[in-house]
Amino acid sequence: MAHTVGGCSLALIFIIVLLLVKANIDACKRGDVTVEPSHVISLGSAVNISCSLKPEQGCSQYPSFNTLILYKFNRRINFLHGHFLSSQVTGLPLGTTVFLCKLACSKNKELRICGAEISVGVVPEQPQNLSCIQKGAHGTVTCIWDRGRDTHLYTAYTLQLNGPKNLTWWKQCNDHYCDHLDLGVNLTPELPESSYTAQVTAINSLGSASSLPSTFTFLDIVRPLPPWDIRIKCVNASVNKCILQWRDEGLVLLNRLRYRPNSSKSWKMVHATNAKGRYDLLDLKPFTEYEFQISSKLHLHKGIWSDWSESLRTQTPEEEPTGTLDVWYMKKHIDYSRQQISLFWKNMSMSEARGKILHYRVTLQEVAVVKVTLQNITEHTFWTWVIPRTGNWVVTVSATNSKGSTLPTYINITDLCGAGLLAPRQVSANSKGVDDIMVTWEHPGKAAPAVQEYVVEWRELHPRGDTPPLNWLRSTPYNVSALISENIKPYSCYEINVYALSGDQRGCSSTWGNSKHKAPRRGPYINAISEEKGSVLISWNEIPAQEQMGCLLHYRIYWKEQDSNSQPQLCEIPYRVSPNSHSIDNLQPRVTYVLWMTALTAAGESPPGNKREFCLPGYLFFFRPSDLSGVVKKFQTQRTALGPRNTPSWRRHSYPWTGS
Repeated sequence: MAHTVGGCSLALIFIIVLLLVKANIDACKRGDVTVEPSHVISLGSAVNISCSLKPEQGCSQYPSFNTLILYKFNRRINFLHGHFLSSQVTGLPLGTTVFLCKLACSKNKELRICGAEISVGVVPEQPQNLSCIQKGAHGTVTCIWDRGRDTHLYTAYTLQLNGPKNLTWWKQCNDHYCDHLDLGVNLTPELPESSYTAQVTAINSLGSASSLPSTFTFLDIVRPLPPWDIRIKCVNASVNKCILQWRDEGLVLLNRLRYRPNSSKSWKMVHATNAKGRYDLLDLKPFTEYEFQISSKLHLHKGIWSDWSESLRTQTPEEEPTGTLDVWYMKKHIDYSRQQISLFWKNMSMSEARGKILHYRVTLQEVAVVKVTLQNITEHTFWTWVIPRTGNWVVTVSATNSKGSTLPTYINITDLCGAGLLAPRQVSANSKGVDDIMVTWEHPGKAAPAVQEYVVEWRELHPRGDTPPLNWLRSTPYNVSALISENIKPYSCYEINVYALSGDQRGCSSTWGNSKHKAPRRGPYINAISEEKGSVLISWNEIPAQEQMGCLLHYRIYWKEQDSNSQPQLCEIPYRVSPNSHSIDNLQPRVTYVLWMTALTAAGESPPGNKREFCLPGYLFFFRPSDLSGVVKKFQTQRTALGPRNTPSWRRHSYPWTGS
């Protein structure tokens, strides 16, 4: 392609130069320009350029003023007074250089005499890597080669093919940058082992060069056409045996097949000898989208593979599902006699489902009763019942496609946290990036050998929208950590439970965690402040989940006297203890306070929420008459001592406590 672009550019320059020469040369009426030894020279050669005036073509008024000037393109390179000028030129570049001779009769007037073009090039290099190919049994022979360096001259290429019985074909390339030729000759398979010889010769004005001969047979150079009409049929609508069929040219002896699931990037390759357009595939997976391609060759050891066929894309039939469902559950007490059981199960993988799951069959049975208590069919991956709190209950869940059902998964419904000795210890959750949380725990002490499996369960603490209700994964009894990433969103808080399973017993521990957090966007909104038995009860609205920005750890209640410049006092409350109300008891009565709240995550403290003013009312003293006798006597004594003019006035005082 680089040669082609370069060729177009040089050709354009060549045409422009010719037009300029034609425009600037006045048909050589006044004189001639001669070039020795040739108008075409090899790179590095010298050339003599002579310019002569014809008789009576000099300056008409002042013949003695004749001055001949030689130009190389538009640059003056030599001049001489008289009728003849000769100049030797060296160092010409590759390509075409234009020379022009002019006559000067005065300083301001030059007349065109004549011009010449000199082409500088190189001898062609020997063509390399000659190879020939015939596309299909009825195609024609095309040969390609490497031309080598550009000669910068017109170079003709002649391709010659010699065959049996002294047959000879040849064709010449008219393209200036020729590197391939179609001979228009069809080699036939009547004599597949007959020998043919191809050779290409390059020639220009400076010399010629021929490639080494390339010898081949019909089988060596024929590339079959790609197979076509590819189709597949599975016997009895089962992947146990699927027949791939196609059509190709009759001379084909060897095929290669490649196929892969659409979800895979790697191909599986098989070779088939003398397949006659048919091959049995025995290892396909059910209900899987596959891509198939086929290539052909005429001989086991000779020749060229065809191009790959167009792809056949198809889905294999369904098969009965395999494996069992991964089922988990939740229990919730409704009242003293009823409980809610919520079942969840995971979608099966494609390799397990082996088809489209149409529905799930769920049964719930009390162990002591033979009759099935509840049975249902659902297309969802969850189900909820309300059952009595008494009795032992067993759940089974199975999946069904068009070919059959899985074996049922059995779950004994027991208290998930009933065995305290099985509870995992030191459960914690730490962020491992935007979408991951690392959960760690310790084995449950002496009960550790009894653990058969750990289940790590997580759900969003404040679900929003279509958040899945429950997620879980299972871990071996030897692991004490798990990385959870399914349905994890940044800046959301998750309740995480770790269960230790041993037979029908379960022990659990829980924590909260988030994958990414920062300080809450705003503080809680105080909606009410009231007095309650001498204390102040503060109630607030919880911060919206989307503004909590992670797991809340604490609330802080701030207060200070109105118009005071002193630092506020504060009370810090663990989030789990008081989600929306708390009382404080160290406010002074009849003093107006300003109160506000903030919330904290592990990343920091929120801005303040709304501010509220509050004043705790005062209380009167109440005494029994017997308690006042000493006070009255003392007052009467002081009044007598002071006299009538200094009688003190009575004032009512209030205090933050009462007497009985």
